[in-house]
Amino acid sequence: MLLRSFLALSAAMLAAPIAQARDLTEHEQMARDIYEKVISIRTARGQEQMPVMVAYLASQFKAAGFADSDIQITDYDSDGEHTQGLMVTYRAGGEPAHKPIVILGHMDVVDALAEDWERAPFTLTEEDGYFFGRGTTDNKYGITNITATFIRLKKQGWTPNRDLVLVFSGDEETGMISTRAQAEYVAANIDPEFVLNTDAGGGVLAEDGSSLFYAVQGAEKTYATFELTINNPGGHSSRPRAENAIYDLADALKKIEAYKFPVQYSALTLASFKASGAVTPGALGEAMIAFSENPKDKKAIKILRANSETVGTTGTTCVATMLRGGHAENALPQSATATVNCRIFPGNGAEATKETLMKIVGNDDIQFKLLTNVTESPESKLRPDVLEAIKASLVASGVDAPIIPYMESGGTDGMHYRTKGYDTVAISGAWSKSSDMFAHGLNERLSVDAFYGGLDHWDVILKALAGGEAE
Repeated sequence: MLLRSFLALSAAMLAAPIAQARDLTEHEQMARDIYEKVISIRTARGQEQMPVMVAYLASQFKAAGFADSDIQITDYDSDGEHTQGLMVTYRAGGEPAHKPIVILGHMDVVDALAEDWERAPFTLTEEDGYFFGRGTTDNKYGITNITATFIRLKKQGWTPNRDLVLVFSGDEETGMISTRAQAEYVAANIDPEFVLNTDAGGGVLAEDGSSLFYAVQGAEKTYATFELTINNPGGHSSRPRAENAIYDLADALKKIEAYKFPVQYSALTLASFKASGAVTPGALGEAMIAFSENPKDKKAIKILRANSETVGTTGTTCVATMLRGGHAENALPQSATATVNCRIFPGNGAEATKETLMKIVGNDDIQFKLLTNVTESPESKLRPDVLEAIKASLVASGVDAPIIPYMESGGTDGMHYRTKGYDTVAISGAWSKSSDMFAHGLNERLSVDAFYGGLDHWDVILKALAGGEAE
């Protein structure tokens, strides 16, 4: 929980518009307005708010001068719920000099309950140097930043030398139905030279706020969710039986908790540990370097696997995330079910992971069901032109930091483009500390300085990769 250093200020001052506390440029004010609006739209599963989000964003692009024919809204049925996707094309002037660039983002969020948060999750709140709200990092900052950049460039009269296509999905956090359909469409109709993603990567800060390195997501683990269910006859709670669905399921989950999947690595993860270890202070940095030199180093493995930021890079992880069981307080449970989410190291596969879990549990009465459509994607190369564009962005912002490719422990839309053969890297404009990572959790936040400091990121990147001139 943050220490609130301005408690002595009046409520009126705390609630005052940001423009009174900070002089904003026209572009900064526009970006903040977009950010505030998209945070306010509860684009979580079950809320049916994606059409509101899409309509708002489409209106902003139209107002900036994008033709109706370059704004495409698509409808999808995602697990029985209506969602939408949005694609916006920034046309090249004349004959394109190169194949298009596709830029990804997702408009949906993991839901947040107001009673659990310290602040209203779907109201943008500025406090103690942070913007709080669901999606402030994942991924409404990415949506805001690239949207504001397209609008500014359009108003400037800038014309790229190749088509630039924004592809915003509507259910990345759940079924990825829109993502898969958009990837199919992109491959069949756009065939980009490469794909950039707003949903990962970005600058990493030390706890003192100094710049450590800029991370580029070039690979991601396979996402697979399993449902474990056990059934038995149940009975009256006054007559306990040896068989109890809840106890049996609890025993299985404890075995999964205790199991550690084998240590794994690739050329990308070893290079990432070596480079990031050189700029990460203390024992963690030393462990990164030691592991990069000897992946069998037991001391290094212990340190890396004890840290939530690095454990996922050392192998497959599976963790219980949801639980339900029983039907009445005075009856023995007739069934119990747990959801176990796995992030699988590339090359292992969901079926092999399922077999491992079944062996660990050792109870044939527990049924395993795969809930997700599994996508296993290859690693992407960090192209020289993209690398140079990132360097230009860092120079423009006055940052001197190494650029380090890495493997994402989570999953993004990018996996579906990699499987179609497109090099896909994620390069967010935000800089943050590891301790400020609250995506999917309570009180998600992004520092105010990071928000404004990253607003030129995509401007520099796109001009470096798509040339062009302003009128």
